[in-house]
Amino acid sequence: MSRSFSRFSTSSEDDEISEINISPLIDVVFILLIFFIVTTVFVDETGLDIEKPRAASQQQLEKDSIFIGVSAAGEIHYDGQPIPLDSVQSIVTRLQAERQRPVIIQADAAAATEVTVSVLDEAKLAGAKQVFVATENR
Repeated sequence: MSRSFSRFSTSSEDDEISEINISPLIDVVFILLIFFIVTTVFVDETGLDIEKPRAASQQQLEKDSIFIGVSAAGEIHYDGQPIPLDSVQSIVTRLQAERQRPVIIQADAAAATEVTVSVLDEAKLAGAKQVFVATENR
């Protein structure tokens, strides 16, 4: 008996539906997501909405700084919480224990100069070598 071969086979193998396996694609997407989450730099702001004073000489500072805010009403804030003036020195001393980091005072343009200078003095007394006042470019 001669066996004839046909181009169109009716076997059960051809009846199976081909599916695209997207598991490796999902794995790659999750790996990329984890990579971007881990490498993202989060800036620790003071939590105050302030209007910074303007200055012609402005420079970029490192992201790993100590931010202390002074509101227009003269309130001092660290990490979104109001703090008294006498605790500025202890906070800066504690954070400087790991390594020297710059202290950035984010003072509102309407804040009293006396409060800003007092915060600057307390940071200097705590041993901070670099103390800056945040400004906007003119």
